[in-house]
Amino acid sequence: MKYFSTGEVAKKLNITKRTIRYYDSIGLVVPHVKDQNGKRCYTEEDILLLQKVLLLKSTSMSLDNIKKMINQVSIEQIVEIHKEQLLTNIEDLKKALAYTNSLINTIKLEGSIPWERLLPLVSKDPDSSNENKKKIMAKLFVEEEKEILENNLPKMESDSSNIKKWINLIRRIELSMNTGNSPSSVEAQIIAEDTLLLSKEMFNGNSDLERKFWEARKSKEDSQAMKLYAVDESILEYLDEAIEQYNKVRA
Repeated sequence: MKYFSTGEVAKKLNITKRTIRYYDSIGLVVPHVKDQNGKRCYTEEDILLLQKVLLLKSTSMSLDNIKKMINQVSIEQIVEIHKEQLLTNIEDLKKALAYTNSLINTIKLEGSIPWERLLPLVSKDPDSSNENKKKIMAKLFVEEEKEILENNLPKMESDSSNIKKWINLIRRIELSMNTGNSPSSVEAQIIAEDTLLLSKEMFNGNSDLERKFWEARKSKEDSQAMKLYAVDESILEYLDEAIEQYNKVRA
């Protein structure tokens, strides 16, 4: 029978010798041979048991629970448990990526954000509450309209060209306002035209949905419930006036 030292096992499994010694001390994986000087010698069977422990540990199972079930769980069950953990990890990563994109887009719009906004990046679930959004969407829109919005509405957590168009539009409005351009100025009228073009694209030409959405957008409470970026009220008022002027000229 071939034996392996603690160091050889640690290298083979890419874990520390301290971890191996700890598992021995709690009776989780005890080596076949341990001499009077404390030298441990592990067999292939011991190494397989260690691998089993490491796989179960990767599923966030506690060592106490592993110790209780290590000799009862089958290889198939271990693989199934591992698969479920991987699926959970994928969902956590998707949520973290979405939140990160949201922060990047917010920084593009606002120039900076409080450092506290970064704290959810170390959380497994940056934003898990969708109940308010579902309620307000059901209240304001019919199923067909909700589907259009779900597919076309620019999302802060997205990295698409769609959200970038709207971010650039808001920045252009801010720049026009800061420059002192009135809503009837040439610059503001170009912005109004671009806004109408983007809106037509976003709402699939559904003018009734477009009207309902922009009414909801003007409500701070509805916008928050729908998880829309909190655009400053002065920007929306400026855009409203610019579009009104644009429509008057072309009436």
